[in-house]
Amino acid sequence: MGRAKDIVLKVIPSKTANEFVKRYHYSGKVVQNSTLHLGAFLNGKLGGVMQYGNPIDKRKVLPLVSTDNKSINAKWNEMLELNRMAFSPILPRNSESRCISVSIRLIRKHAPQVKWILSFADGTQCGDGTIYRASGFHLTQIGKNTQLMEYNGQVIANKTLDNPNFKKLGLSSGKLKKMGAKPLPGFQLRYIYLISPDAKLAVPDIPFSKIAEVGATMYKGKSAREA
Repeated sequence: MGRAKDIVLKVIPSKTANEFVKRYHYSGKVVQNSTLHLGAFLNGKLGGVMQYGNPIDKRKVLPLVSTDNKSINAKWNEMLELNRMAFSPILPRNSESRCISVSIRLIRKHAPQVKWILSFADGTQCGDGTIYRASGFHLTQIGKNTQLMEYNGQVIANKTLDNPNFKKLGLSSGKLKKMGAKPLPGFQLRYIYLISPDAKLAVPDIPFSKIAEVGATMYKGKSAREA
């Protein structure tokens, strides 16, 4: 199978990345905001994909981190969100943390204006962010899920309702709730990685032990309650 350190990470076309994510990511969905698509290759075969891009509403997340830069235009380019990370079974153990580390080194080298990385762990369907903690991310928020709803066996994100196709149907989160949609039980966890020395958290750095304290523990889709 090979070792994690043998993985080669390189830029791949968005079409290739999206097809892989749809097949291997637990959600089966891609994030249209993704602009940087990285493929993880082992022995020449694509075994994983990481996609970086802008958050849905960048204005809301910029205040999470402070930097020495006072220009709002510059700050706009100082961060990226790790939108999607999907790996197939062909990759060995520790591949995720290895690929995160390499991807951040590539960003530091080729996009030095980027000073921090944002990502979220889905504690309703996937996990509480074990990989992020192992990769040096800071935990900055643990919140009960209000963004993902289940309706007729389909998981719908509130932000998806802003899509023009849903607006044409006159749908909203409020209307879906009246139709019987319910939030998925669980939590959403927010993580931040500081790349630049002048990037500082502007929100509390939450101890990892808090995850278990509030009952937000989840690993590979199994919560502490189900284990």
